[in-house]
Amino acid sequence: MTDSLMVVPAPKAGSQRISSWSLLLNNRLAAIGLCLLGMLVLVALLAPILPLPDPNATAPAERLRPVLAEGHFLGTDELGRDILSRLIWGSRVSMTVGFSATLVAAVIGSAIGLVSGYAGGRTDNLMMRGIDMLMAFPYILLALAIVAVLGPGLMNALYAIAVVNIPFFARNVRGVTQALSHAEFVDAARLSGKGHVSILSTEILPNVLPVIVITMSTTAGWMILETAGLSFLGLGAQPPQADLGSMLGEGRAQLFTAPHVSVVPGVMIFLIVISLNVLGDGIRDVLDPRLRSGALLRPGPRTTVDPARARPPSGKPDAVLDVQGLETGFTRNGHYSAAVKDVSLHLRPGECLGLIGESGSGKSVTALSVMGLVNSPPGIIRNGAIYLHGEDVLAMPETKLIACSGSRVAYIFQDPLTTLHPMHPIGRQVEEAIAAHQRLDRRSLQERSIALLERVGIPEAGERARHFPHQLSGGQRQRVGIAMALANDPDVIIADEPTTALDVTVQAQILDLLRDLQKERRMALLFITHDFGVVAEICDRVAVMKDGAVVEMGETRALLANPQHDYTKRLIACVPEIGQGKTFLERVSVLFRPENRA
Repeated sequence: MTDSLMVVPAPKAGSQRISSWSLLLNNRLAAIGLCLLGMLVLVALLAPILPLPDPNATAPAERLRPVLAEGHFLGTDELGRDILSRLIWGSRVSMTVGFSATLVAAVIGSAIGLVSGYAGGRTDNLMMRGIDMLMAFPYILLALAIVAVLGPGLMNALYAIAVVNIPFFARNVRGVTQALSHAEFVDAARLSGKGHVSILSTEILPNVLPVIVITMSTTAGWMILETAGLSFLGLGAQPPQADLGSMLGEGRAQLFTAPHVSVVPGVMIFLIVISLNVLGDGIRDVLDPRLRSGALLRPGPRTTVDPARARPPSGKPDAVLDVQGLETGFTRNGHYSAAVKDVSLHLRPGECLGLIGESGSGKSVTALSVMGLVNSPPGIIRNGAIYLHGEDVLAMPETKLIACSGSRVAYIFQDPLTTLHPMHPIGRQVEEAIAAHQRLDRRSLQERSIALLERVGIPEAGERARHFPHQLSGGQRQRVGIAMALANDPDVIIADEPTTALDVTVQAQILDLLRDLQKERRMALLFITHDFGVVAEICDRVAVMKDGAVVEMGETRALLANPQHDYTKRLIACVPEIGQGKTFLERVSVLFRPENRA
């Protein structure tokens, strides 16, 4: 036990958040796509001032010159026109039409999706049936039909491509808008008196905008390809104007005698489309807020452990769980920040240890580190050892660690509604917890599942086993979570604030249940909470955490009667007692004065 407090230096400003530019450049393919597309766009924009010959000037005497011919770097076509000049001017036209069509489709399709998803009812039905009619036709055939009605030409090709791509934007935006229109913050905006237009523009649109940008970035390449396809068929750019599709169409007759005439524009189409596609993937990642935390990769199956970690020996041979010198932190944007520092605690069979502290003190990170459940990246265990019956968990192979999870160490999480599967009945979920470690036939699994539900106080367990999580109350869902934790008679149960989301009456029932089960099965219980009132009721010992370190530890009664650390005193002072009245506020105000804060 120590009264000293380890202080971790505050991370440098900006180290916890990766900039959009840095995140994009971290994606090598996206960075390559950005550079390639940037160069192509720059060359196309500079076409009027580059020393290029007239792209439409014919020279029959110079027809079908090969690549690297004198005066014609990429050769000439069947009319003697310079291919390099026509390629640059044609790329300018194709990209202009493709990007313009993308913008038109995005604006119209997004507007339809926003209004349809927000309004719902008949408006939604009418708009979506119109979109369904557009989607019923193969989009390239529909584009051909539109151009056939309007007549050949680049502008008509632009309209056709934009129209056939409107459904993609409308469908994507409508789905997101429907979910957002029933969100709590939108309801709050309605209650504040905001009108529909204001809610759409200030509440919903900012949340939908990333979806629109991602859809634009991933479909722009296809629109350029569609533009080239229409021009290839003679329905886009008309002679003598060049674009990539018309150049490809004109060169197909010389495919065997002068392949460069068609290969060159084909390669340019490929480069533009592939650069847009890989850049679109990068933009999608940039707009994902989860990646800004530094978790650039999919988390691994277990928390990364530093191979050079300090590994202190177990100090409590009689403990079922012994944590020694644990340090767990997170790496973000190349900067390491420790969330848990030199934490040591132990649990004996049948003992309940309360781990208490304010939000952000490191309680949950400590608990998740026990079985390697901290996401990596960005999490990493830098130092320490975790002994389960004398065996270091951090050195276990992955298969053995998985076998221990649920059978020797089980978890009860804070919000059972998010941890229970919404599409499976609760009985099946308890059965799956049993079947993960025990080979039983179907009937035995059902009987064991119902028996567990009855033991945790679920009324009419046989009938309730067929219910889904949303059909149960919060207290009943938490009881299901406890039943799943008990499914394989674990030696240690870690309860991470299991009563926080419950009302006082249900909270008392859950605490009584946990206490009875612990005594009945001689389990070690690590109970995480921020409430000293709960600690006093259920815990044998208590460890107080602040800023990732254990600042005080001892027997519950002794610590409550005579706390040594100032932080512990303030936590205890925040627990009101009946009959205190004004003295409670006076006591709290004195302890929280700046001069009395550690």
